[in-house]
Amino acid sequence: MNCQECGDEVDELVSVRFEGKRLRLCEECAEIKQEEMAIAEEAESAMQGMMEYKGR
Repeated sequence: MNCQECGDEVDELVSVRFEGKRLRLCEECAEIKQEEMAIAEEAESAMQGMMEYKGR
């Protein structure tokens, strides 16, 4: 099985949902994607705080 991100052949793949898509990645790439998602959520939260977002 090959990782969809790096293309390396691995024994076991991890399913990760990223931007509405389910990706099958190796453990290393899955950790990187999860960190990217966490950073994006924090950035969006900070931006909403700066813009004084009140919600809908």
